[in-house]
Amino acid sequence: MTYRSRLLIPTLIVTLVIQGCGNHPEEQAIDAVPTWSQEAVWYQIFVERFHNGDPANDPRLEDIEGSWPHLMPEGFETTRWTQDWFDQEEWAKASGEPFYLTVQSRRYGGDLQGVIDKLDYLDSLGVTALYLNPINDAPSLHKFDARTYRHIDRNLGPDPDGDRNLMAAEDPTDPATWTDTAADRLFFDLIEDAHARGMKVVVDVSWNHTGIQFWAWKDILERQGDSPYVDWYRIEQLDDPATEENEFSYRGWAGVAELPELTKVGVPEGYDGGPEEGNLHPEVKAHIFNVSARWLDPNGDGDPSDGIDGFRLDVAEKVPLGFWREYRAFVRSINPEAYLIGEIWWEEWPMTMFDPKPWLGDVFDAVMHYRWYMPTRSLFIGAEPEVTPTGWVAHMDSIEAGIGEANMRSFMNLTASHDSPRFSTSMQNPQRYKYGMGKRDNPSLNDSRPDAETLHTMRMLLVQQFTWKSSPHIWNGDEFGMWGGDDPDNRKPIWWPGMSFDPEDTSPDGEALPAVEVHGDTASLAFYQRLVDMRHTYQDALSWGAVEEMHADDDQNTLSYVRSGKDHRLLVAFNLSDETRMMDGGAGSLLISVGNVGFSSGQGGGRLEMPARSAAVVRLD
Repeated sequence: MTYRSRLLIPTLIVTLVIQGCGNHPEEQAIDAVPTWSQEAVWYQIFVERFHNGDPANDPRLEDIEGSWPHLMPEGFETTRWTQDWFDQEEWAKASGEPFYLTVQSRRYGGDLQGVIDKLDYLDSLGVTALYLNPINDAPSLHKFDARTYRHIDRNLGPDPDGDRNLMAAEDPTDPATWTDTAADRLFFDLIEDAHARGMKVVVDVSWNHTGIQFWAWKDILERQGDSPYVDWYRIEQLDDPATEENEFSYRGWAGVAELPELTKVGVPEGYDGGPEEGNLHPEVKAHIFNVSARWLDPNGDGDPSDGIDGFRLDVAEKVPLGFWREYRAFVRSINPEAYLIGEIWWEEWPMTMFDPKPWLGDVFDAVMHYRWYMPTRSLFIGAEPEVTPTGWVAHMDSIEAGIGEANMRSFMNLTASHDSPRFSTSMQNPQRYKYGMGKRDNPSLNDSRPDAETLHTMRMLLVQQFTWKSSPHIWNGDEFGMWGGDDPDNRKPIWWPGMSFDPEDTSPDGEALPAVEVHGDTASLAFYQRLVDMRHTYQDALSWGAVEEMHADDDQNTLSYVRSGKDHRLLVAFNLSDETRMMDGGAGSLLISVGNVGFSSGQGGGRLEMPARSAAVVRLD
């Protein structure tokens, strides 16, 4: 297919937003939350580390030029998928640089064909929504440093060189010249295949910054003040050609030179994020709208069923609210059921997270729910800051206060992501969440196979995740029991069953360690599948139902609640103490337990005999 032009200019954008295009008689209120997102089971895919379906398109040295740390090592080649994570490649060793530098140049060759090949697996897991980390053309492994927003990364498709030539022949500012690359077409195939299985597809983008290989940025570097894009970025000083010194300076996101920030207008001087009014530069906004339309309705025929189902918006608090409101209206004018989720995270590192309320309603449908995970983790493993059962209930009441029920159901309840330690490592290290959770900064971190006690507690917390209000999320391989500290150790290639992996027997410093066997944990996978199946079977209660009969007892260290829906009522109970507790149940049947839970059901009710550190879900009659 060929993309139909949606050439927009800033004045036309304003008209579209105000009028809502008028193409969809079924269009909902601007703050309506998509129904599908309120009953989703999410799976986050980091494509480069998911599955290599086509080794012929693996990245080469020229493909990663412009990505940090700019090593360009002689002898570079794709890393073997099954290699010990901390074992440096020959080209990495020859560079003389340490592991935590060379690992950023490492590529494994995960691609879109690999995702397509695993759709049956994801379907069998019960996943209904895919969240793909950035897949726009970019030199880095994470792809938040876009070369262009308008095309899929050349190495994720079947013809990297052909795609590069097609992109070079286009005018990036004129959608009428944009065509479909081989990678684009494969992505459209992925969307079609996912939709055929009832799965939605949401992609990750950053409208706050680009990479230094981005076409407009390269023009500025070459032409300085004569570039027509010089106002697109937060440039602090242009180079003076009359001097030998290069005075060119600019604002990079979080001080990262490889991620130059786009210009914000109508914000206070020195704006560095937060719920402020304002906007992006009009020409930047026009380009973003054009690109977004391309992915929402690829053939431009007014039917968005061939496009993506929404966007995950990176560092969303760094972009003013005025832009987000216009963006929501524009996106919804194309697809009234499109989902927008913002990464609204740290207000003050390392303990205070933003209250997401200013970013909901007419801005986003949801946020990534790190605010659920941090206190829940503390409740289950005693991590700082300490949380008791009543404290946990109060914390949930506090973070959910003032948030609409539809938004709350649409929040992405996550235990890990590409920006945090893996679930198992997070649970095995009872310290402050995320702070000091990387081997690079904390050599004593336990980031090996979790012990039996940790695995048991992980299952208890997973029961809470899958029985709570918001939509559960699984991070790229966590269902196989993978371990790893904070970025980059959370981005290991997935341990697919049937693959033979080298044992982990090397430290980041290259020292020999006792060997730890590496393989996908099929027992962990089976437990995830049971939870997902329960979520779907009792969707009326778990996705749409109310939370009733909440009981929290600090003296007994127990917590229970009932999820009540149209057709089902489920009792969820936790004994967090080190002693057996008897808890009220109710007539019904035991669905899932963690620990050797005893359940007796009779006409007068039921009783749960909860051994130390146990969880149970009971279907009430």
